[in-house]
Amino acid sequence: MQPIISIIARAKHVQWRPVLTWAVRAIIVITALPWMSHRPAYVVIGKPVEVETNHAITCVHTRLTDEVEEWKIQRSLQMVHDLGATAVVEFFPWAYMEPVEGEYWWGHADMVVDHALAQGLIVYARMGTVPGWARPDPDETGQETSLNYLDDDHFDDFGRFVEQFAARYRGRVDHLIIWNEPNLAFEWGYQPVDPERYVRMVQIAGEAARRGNPDVVILAGALAPTLEPVGSPFGMNDLDYLAMLYKAGFAGTYDVLAVHSYGFKFPPEDPPAPDVLNFRRVELLRSIMEEYGDADRPIVITETGWNDHPRWTKAVRPGQRIAYTLDAYQYAETNWPWLEHLCLWALRYPTPVHSYPDYFTLLSVDFSPKPIYEELQNWARGWPNG
Repeated sequence: MQPIISIIARAKHVQWRPVLTWAVRAIIVITALPWMSHRPAYVVIGKPVEVETNHAITCVHTRLTDEVEEWKIQRSLQMVHDLGATAVVEFFPWAYMEPVEGEYWWGHADMVVDHALAQGLIVYARMGTVPGWARPDPDETGQETSLNYLDDDHFDDFGRFVEQFAARYRGRVDHLIIWNEPNLAFEWGYQPVDPERYVRMVQIAGEAARRGNPDVVILAGALAPTLEPVGSPFGMNDLDYLAMLYKAGFAGTYDVLAVHSYGFKFPPEDPPAPDVLNFRRVELLRSIMEEYGDADRPIVITETGWNDHPRWTKAVRPGQRIAYTLDAYQYAETNWPWLEHLCLWALRYPTPVHSYPDYFTLLSVDFSPKPIYEELQNWARGWPNG
């Protein structure tokens, strides 16, 4: 009993107020730590700024669709501005923004648009990706469909989404791209590619967009460069597809032709040919436009670039990638008066792919600029190299 009595006696002389004060402080810190560690970064949009550039044709394709943190969205668009680019192409998925029919979730799109405009950038907004409610019910059909599957019965639903988007961002985002690479089976929901159906889609979506924003500019096509013959289960040659679009009444349904034109292993000055996929293939598409009396309409190349993966068979060396990219911009400015923007794929990915697509980017995931970013920036801003 004596040790216990001694401890109790000593406890009587302890000053408990400081002990309790520190105990309360410790509880507060322990309670607050989890909240503080997950607190989002404080982001201020700021006043709009102008892009300083010597080459307004410069544009990049951003990949902010799956970027969750606002500071990363802001940083990405700041680096587009600092590059000297005047425009971005960004994807606004219908499936993300109307997950339930008639219920729109605009939060992420608002964030991207607000930050893009604060950096003085034109936004080319790509429309696509189908929500589950607008696709066949697998319980009824017995099979799943891809996110790109859209049947004729839901073209009007897609049109209503486009109308809502156009109205919400009227005067802020006035350039809408209707779908992506419809000449590929994957992008067409693994259905047989069908130029006539795509023309109907553009007609419906374009009319809907103009109801939402009479000043909207409709970009259509966004064709993938491919040599697949007519009847292939994988897609259709972009030259054949464009000709069939015009035969189906394409002229007059859109304002600007969107094109994808990659260089692959060829330098940008390599001459075009129907059996070759290279940068100047766009000139063959332009000839088809002229053949069908559509020469007054401009083109925007919404995807282009070279890849410098060390093992991909269609890649070039890093130094070649830089030289080819700069030469491509100079060639386009000199020879293509009908081209409004040349948009590189891609600025950055939110996470690494761990394959050759990572070698299309201008920035690493941690925002470290690659040499191609710095060289393109020097050219676009008119800065001396080195």
